[in-house]
Amino acid sequence: MHVVGSIIARLGSKRLPYKNLLPFAGKPLVGLGIEILRRSRLVNQIVVSTESELIARVARDYGATVIRRPEALAADNIPSVPVFQHIVTHFPCDVHVNFNINLPRCAPEVIDRAVELAAEKGEALSVPYAAWAQTSDRLLNYGDPWAPEKKAFLFDDLRAGTTDVHTIEDLLSVYREAQGPIEGW
Repeated sequence: MHVVGSIIARLGSKRLPYKNLLPFAGKPLVGLGIEILRRSRLVNQIVVSTESELIARVARDYGATVIRRPEALAADNIPSVPVFQHIVTHFPCDVHVNFNINLPRCAPEVIDRAVELAAEKGEALSVPYAAWAQTSDRLLNYGDPWAPEKKAFLFDDLRAGTTDVHTIEDLLSVYREAQGPIEGW
């Protein structure tokens, strides 16, 4: 089974500018995400989809393959599924799994579990939403991309992390979880 693991990373986050390049545990979120995907036992290839040359270059530093996302797929109002379809069209696979790097404390085992369940059920989504996997057939014939929770097999896994980073306060919360208190803060 050939598995493509992806990270979709735009530069233009509205709530937290440059979020995908901000550090956690001494690494940019996109780099950390690539390392987490690399530790998965089932992912064979790692692809980062981005419209940003800066993110592309950081992703290359971490050994990922990069695909330039067309402008039509880089706006705020574009669901993830068409971006996944763009990836799979260029990188054929049996199963595609997307790692949401907004959950930087996710264990690689969550990604593997999503892949295993997608291979069995067609599509799987972890709760919290860190890993979302689909068979290539499911993805290429998806239908309404705005209703994934109606199609995906949902599985609870606390190893996905507890904080979904969208603001500076969320990023601080993840740091606090990982590091504990700092005297005076």
